[in-house]
Amino acid sequence: MATSTTLSRRGSKSAADDSRFERRLAEILGHATEVFCDKGYEGASMRDLSRATGMSLAGLYYYFESKERLLYMIQNHTFTTIRDRAKARLAEVENPEQRIRIFIQNHLEYFLGNQKAMKVLSHEDDVLRNGFGQEVAALKREYYRICLGLLDELKAARGLDFSSRICVLSLFGMMNWIYTWHNPKIDSSAEELARQMGDIFLNGACGTEIRTRRKS
Repeated sequence: MATSTTLSRRGSKSAADDSRFERRLAEILGHATEVFCDKGYEGASMRDLSRATGMSLAGLYYYFESKERLLYMIQNHTFTTIRDRAKARLAEVENPEQRIRIFIQNHLEYFLGNQKAMKVLSHEDDVLRNGFGQEVAALKREYYRICLGLLDELKAARGLDFSSRICVLSLFGMMNWIYTWHNPKIDSSAEELARQMGDIFLNGACGTEIRTRRKS
C-alpha cells in the first residue's frame, strides 16, 4: 500500500513517530482532497498541492512522487476505511434486513462526513493508471460484493426472486450522489436518511415477494 511505501521511505524510529507521521499524512491527504475538489485533478498542480499542504515542493515530490500517487492514496484510504467500518458493524448483526440497513447507514455517514473526498472519488473515477487504478478497482469490487452478499442473504431468508446486481447498483445510485443535494440545514441526519432510504429500497426489493408468491 502507498502508506506503507511512504513510511518506509522516511524510516520508522518509534511507534510515537509513526503515529505523528500518520496524523500528518492524514492532514496532507485532507488538504490534497480540497485542492482536487476545487480545481479537479487535471487543473491541480503539484505546486498547488505544495501550498495547500504546507510542504515544500521538493518535499512533496520526495514523499509522493506525483499528484497521481496523492489521488491514489486518497481513494485507497477512503475505500479501505468505509469497507472496514462496514465489516466491523455487520459482524455484530445477523438479521438480513438489519444488515442492509447498517450497510446503508455506514455508507451515508461516511459520505456526509467526507463530502469533498466523495466528490473527488466520483469525478476522478477513471484517472488512475500504473497499477493504482487496479488496486482501487479491487477495493471497489470487494465493497460491491459485500453489498451483493447482503441482498443474496435477504433473498434466501425471505424466498424472494429479484436481481441482486440490479438492486445493489440501484442502491449505490441512491446513495453515491447524496453529496450533490444534501443540505444539512433542511435535510435529515445520516441516521434518519439511512432509515428513509432503507425503507424506500427495501420496500421496493421486498415487493418482489408478491410476484414470487403468484408464480407458485
